[in-house]
Amino acid sequence: MLYNYTMIFGKIEYLNLLPFHVFMKRFTKNSQQKLAMEYKKNVPAKVNRDFLRKSVDAAFISSIKAQKQNHVSLGIIAKKNVRSVLVIPSKESKSDVESASSNLLANILDIQGEVIIGDKALRYALKNSDYIDLAEVWHQKYNLPFVFALLCYHKDKKLYKRIEKEFLKREVKIPQYLLKEASKRTNIETKEIRNYLKLISYRVDYKAQKAVKKFYKEEKVLRFSI
Repeated sequence: MLYNYTMIFGKIEYLNLLPFHVFMKRFTKNSQQKLAMEYKKNVPAKVNRDFLRKSVDAAFISSIKAQKQNHVSLGIIAKKNVRSVLVIPSKESKSDVESASSNLLANILDIQGEVIIGDKALRYALKNSDYIDLAEVWHQKYNLPFVFALLCYHKDKKLYKRIEKEFLKREVKIPQYLLKEASKRTNIETKEIRNYLKLISYRVDYKAQKAVKKFYKEEKVLRFSI
């Protein structure tokens, strides 16, 4: 049965979600449903806020904010190092206003300095070496990936489970023109974008689930120790 549905999606326009947004464009076009998609673009911290206020239907939510939300087995996962979630060491700590999970991760790992995330962090990593990769430190400490965000939704579970299944079924090929557009927008070469995306996984498998539980446990320990 066909029906009309407009999904309002909280869009984080970082490079790590480029494959997903390419997929969603095709998914909505080829869907058996008359599925339309409207994007509400913002940085992760503000997308979190929009989702919790229910002004968007679904979004990749920072894992610390996704704890009590409905979500599918899709996330933004750093296998080991990630180069887009960094701390630049300094005597004074400074959070990134765009972040939620990454600021907390720096505290859990007891790493002092300025937290920077996203495309600006990747640009920094490509030109400098004086940084600490938080996902890499987490992996060294716990031998686990780090889950930065989970795809959360308010309703229509079947739809998001289908999105999960279709997205994970095959590798998403990003057209050259979209890579060039992303390169122009971020000032990062297409070759470096491809290399960066190899560091990211989207499947919330057993190890990723274990990593999320570990993160929540460490957050509780930190909270009660303050």
